[in-house]
Amino acid sequence: MGELILAGLFMGLGGTLAMDIWSEVLARGFGQPRPAWARIGRWAAHLPGGRVFHPDINAVAPVSGELALGWGVHYFVGLSYGVLFALLAGHDWLDAPSFLPLWAYALVTVGAGWFLLQPGMGLGWAAARTPNPWKVRGMGLVAHTVFGLGMYAVAVLAAP
Repeated sequence: MGELILAGLFMGLGGTLAMDIWSEVLARGFGQPRPAWARIGRWAAHLPGGRVFHPDINAVAPVSGELALGWGVHYFVGLSYGVLFALLAGHDWLDAPSFLPLWAYALVTVGAGWFLLQPGMGLGWAAARTPNPWKVRGMGLVAHTVFGLGMYAVAVLAAP
């Protein structure tokens, strides 16, 4: 089980790094705004107080270190997704990784953003309260595909 956890940590790290590189390519090459890690950190900082859903995270009191916390949450979630996938897929998959199950898993993980994070920050279910919800949804699916590709690349490199 320790090998699965370690493999999952590396896969999650690879997927999260791939997602970050992708967002940087979009920002520098196409003017796409970078992820709002400070607002995610602010949202996470208010969770221990029992507040999950906010009408507008921008109206919530800022917290010290919210940017670093947002980045930490981002990497914690990515690593956790990697470990969970490795545990679900098992040694057989790690010995001969295939992209389709990992891609399906990566696409399913977008649900946490659509149904927890976005409504929690006041953006509505699946970004329904944003100016262009379908663009946000599509960008999320692409970002999670890139996350899956990063995890897959690590798995292929580590396979025997």
